[in-house]
Amino acid sequence: MISSREVRRLGRVKSSNLGYPRIGENREWKKTLEAFWAGKREETDFFQQMEQIRLYHLKKQQEKGIDYIPVSDFTFYDHMLDMAVMLGIIPERFRNEGEADSLQTYFAMARGSKSAVACEMTKWFNTNYHYIVPELGEVTPRLTVNKPLIAYREAKEKLGIEGKPVLVGPYTFVKLSKGYTASELPDLILQLVPLYEQILQELEQEGVEWVQLDEPILVTSITKKEMETIVHIYQQLHEAAPKLKMMLQTYFDSVEHYSEVVTLPVQGIGLDFVHGLEQNLRFLTEHGFPQDKVLGVGAIDGRNVWRSHLPNKWHLLQRITRIVPEDRVWIQPSSSLLHVPVNVHEETHLDSLFEEALAFADEKLDELSCLIKGFRYGESMIADEMIKSQKILEQMALSSARNRSVVHEAVAKVENADFNRSAPFEQRREKQQQVWNLPLLPTTTIGSFPQTSEIRQARQKWRKGEWTAEQYDQFIQKEIKKWISIQEEIGLDVLVHGEFERTDMVEFFGEKLGGFAFTKNGWVQSYGSRCVKPPIIYGDVEFLQPMTVKESLYAQSLTTKPVKGMLTGPMTILNWSFVRDDLSRQEVAFQIALALRQEVEALENAGIKMIQVDEPALREGLPLKKSAWNNYLEWAVNAFRLTTSTVQDTTQIHTHMCYCEFHDFIDSISQLDADVISLETSRSHGELISTFYDHAYNKEIGLGVYDIHSPRVPSVQEMVSTIERGLEVLAPAQFWINPDCGLKTRGMEETISSLQNMVEATHFTRQRI
Repeated sequence: MISSREVRRLGRVKSSNLGYPRIGENREWKKTLEAFWAGKREETDFFQQMEQIRLYHLKKQQEKGIDYIPVSDFTFYDHMLDMAVMLGIIPERFRNEGEADSLQTYFAMARGSKSAVACEMTKWFNTNYHYIVPELGEVTPRLTVNKPLIAYREAKEKLGIEGKPVLVGPYTFVKLSKGYTASELPDLILQLVPLYEQILQELEQEGVEWVQLDEPILVTSITKKEMETIVHIYQQLHEAAPKLKMMLQTYFDSVEHYSEVVTLPVQGIGLDFVHGLEQNLRFLTEHGFPQDKVLGVGAIDGRNVWRSHLPNKWHLLQRITRIVPEDRVWIQPSSSLLHVPVNVHEETHLDSLFEEALAFADEKLDELSCLIKGFRYGESMIADEMIKSQKILEQMALSSARNRSVVHEAVAKVENADFNRSAPFEQRREKQQQVWNLPLLPTTTIGSFPQTSEIRQARQKWRKGEWTAEQYDQFIQKEIKKWISIQEEIGLDVLVHGEFERTDMVEFFGEKLGGFAFTKNGWVQSYGSRCVKPPIIYGDVEFLQPMTVKESLYAQSLTTKPVKGMLTGPMTILNWSFVRDDLSRQEVAFQIALALRQEVEALENAGIKMIQVDEPALREGLPLKKSAWNNYLEWAVNAFRLTTSTVQDTTQIHTHMCYCEFHDFIDSISQLDADVISLETSRSHGELISTFYDHAYNKEIGLGVYDIHSPRVPSVQEMVSTIERGLEVLAPAQFWINPDCGLKTRGMEETISSLQNMVEATHFTRQRI
C-alpha cells in the first residue's frame, strides 16, 4: 500500500546516465570496425550495422526506465576525435585523405595512413581509456556537422526517446588538445566558442530540453584565472541558447572551485559522489546548492565493477536531498559507463558469491532504477534489494580469499631498505657493461610480437581441451624459435621471446597469481577497437609458482644474444585491473609487488639476467589534483622498487612506459632506479625529447622511434631523424633504440619491415657518431 506522502513523491527524483559502453555485449562494435578496416564490409553496411548497435544500446536504457538517456556518446572510434572532426580541426597532413567528415579522413587521423602519421593518443584523465589528441593552431576551426543534433533526431524518430545530447565541454576540449601556447589560448577560445554556440542553438531550435556538457577538467588543479575564463565561456553559451538547459557534468574527483562552478549560468551541475565523495559532500553541506539548478548526483561507481552497498547509497541520497529538494535531483553513475563491461550475464563460471558481488553497466543502471524506486514509492519498496546488497558484500569481506594472513603480514613487514638495490646505478652500469658488451645505440623491442589468428586459435584449442598442454607448449616453442631466428636475421642486439603464450599483459599474470578472477566477457574499450578484459582483484594477491621462466629459458637456449625476461609491473597490474575496494590501493600494490619479486628472483636464479618489468600504466593512477601527486608517486615508485630491488648488480632491470605527460614526473621515472627505461614518443612527434633539455637523466633510455599503433611502415630517414633529435639531449652511451610499444597487434610483414628499417637507421647513425 503506497502512502499519500509517497504518492506526492512520484516522478520527482529523476535518473540519468552519462554514457554507455560502445563495444556491445559481444564486441559487435569492435568486429564491425575491424571488418570495415579489412575491406570485408562496405561503407553502407558499416553504417547500418553501427546504427543497429547504437539503437540497441539506447533501447536497453529506455527499457530500464532511465529518464535522461545520453545520445551522441556513441562513436566510431573516440569521442574526442569526433569533436575534432565536427569542429573541422583536421591537421593539414590529412587534407588529401578525403572530405573533412569522411570515414577515410576520420580513420586516418586515428590510425595513420600511407602518407600521414596518426594523431597522438594519450590517456583520458586517470583512466585506461585512450583518446585521440586534437591538434589546434594549425587550422581555423569550423563546424562541419552537428553530430549531437543528428543523434538526437535518430533517437527520437526511431525510438521515441527525448535524448540528452552529450558534448565534450569547450574548456576540457581545449585543455586536452595540443599545438598551442598559453598565450594563444584566448584566441583559440574565441574561435571555438561560436561553434559551440551554433551547435547549442541548433539543438535549442530542434526542441532539445537538456544537453550534457562534459567538463571533467573542473576536477583538476585549474587556477582561479582559468575559472574566470570558464565563467566567461558559459555566460556566452547561455546567452546564445537561453532556452536550452545545460547540465555541466564533472567526474573522476571533486570540483576544484565549487563556489564558482555552482554559480555558472547553467541549469544543472553533475558531481561525482564516489571518487569525489568526501570533498563534494563537504562543499554541498557547507555552502549549499543554488535553488535554480538541478544536482546530478553521481552515486553509482562508473569505474569499478563492484555491486553498490545500497543502504549506504540510500543514506547518502537522504543526506543530499535534505539539502537539495528531490525535484532538483538526478541520480546517475559517477561517470560514463564506458569504463566497465556491459553486463554480468555470461559470468556464470564464477563462484556464486563473487558473481553476485559484481555489477557491470547494465547492473549499475538497475541499481539506479532501484534507488529511484525507493524515492518514488518509499524505502520499504526496496528493502529486500538493500538487505541483499549488504549481505553479499559482508560475506565477501569475511571470505578466506580476503583474509590471507601470510600476505597481510608480509606487507606489514616491508621496510625502507626493501626498496633499494645493493649498489647505485653508476656502479651497476660499469658491471653490466662488462657483462653485456653491447654496441652504442643497442637495438631491441618492447616485448611482444604479432599474435596471429593461428596463435589465437591454438590458445582456444588448448583452453577448450582440444589440445593437451604438451601440444600447446610445442606450438608456443615453434613460434618462439621462429621469431628468435627473425630477430637475429634483422640484427637486433637484445632479443625477446615474443609473449605468444600471453593473451593480455595483465591477464596473463593475474591468471597465475592468487587473488585474481577473470570474466568470460568482461571487455572494455582501451583505444579504438582495442578491447581489454581487465582482471578483477577480489582477494589477497600471492605468488603461487613461476610464471615466465619456462618460455624465457627456452628462448635464451636458442641464441647467444641476451633475451629479456618480460614481466608486467605492480602498478600496471593494479591500474589495469578492477581492484577490490575494501583495502587501500597502496596495500594492494605492495601485495602485487611482493608476489612479482618472487618471479624476478626465479628468472634471475634460472640465468635470465636482463629482466623487463613494464609499467606503462604507472601514470594512470596519478591523482587529478597536483596536491596529491607526491604521496601517490612515492608509494608507486616504492612498489616498483620492491619488485626489483633484490637482484644482483649485474642483472639489468628494464622498464617501459606508454603515452603520458612524462615531463610531469620525470624525476619519479628516475627514482624507479631501473637501469634502462623505454618510453613511447613517436606519436607526440618527439616532443618528449624537449623534456630532457630541462631535466637531466643519468640512466639508460630508449625513446620509441616509430609508432606501433599505426599499420604504416616508417622510412629509415624518419627514424634517423628521431634518433638524431634524441642524441641532441642524450649521450650515445645512454640511448637505446626500440619501437614505441609491443608489436602484438601488428602484422608480420609490417613488423619485420619496420624493424629492418629501425636497425638500418641505427647502423647509419652509429657510423656518424
